[in-house]
Amino acid sequence: MQKSERGPRTGVQRLRVLNLPERVRVECETNGDPCVVKRSGGQDTVVESIQESWRIDDEWWRQTIARRYHEVVLAGGKRVVLFEDLVTGEWWMQKPW
Repeated sequence: MQKSERGPRTGVQRLRVLNLPERVRVECETNGDPCVVKRSGGQDTVVESIQESWRIDDEWWRQTIARRYHEVVLAGGKRVVLFEDLVTGEWWMQKPW
């Protein structure tokens, strides 16, 4: 059991967030498909292939969620999910589920 400064960690204190998305910049083809991923402080990575694309529009009655997702293979073989927040225009990257 891990100890913190106030004693052993229990319950909620042991929880950690998994698979948090990372904000990235993305260059797109003329059709809107991602072709290059630019990570903060990292080098540009080419998108080798797009495996699947889908869109989610949800919770229009509360706070709009509109996202376009792409499961891609990057140069070197790493698989990630890129998504564009269509409300803010920001791009995010995370590991596939």
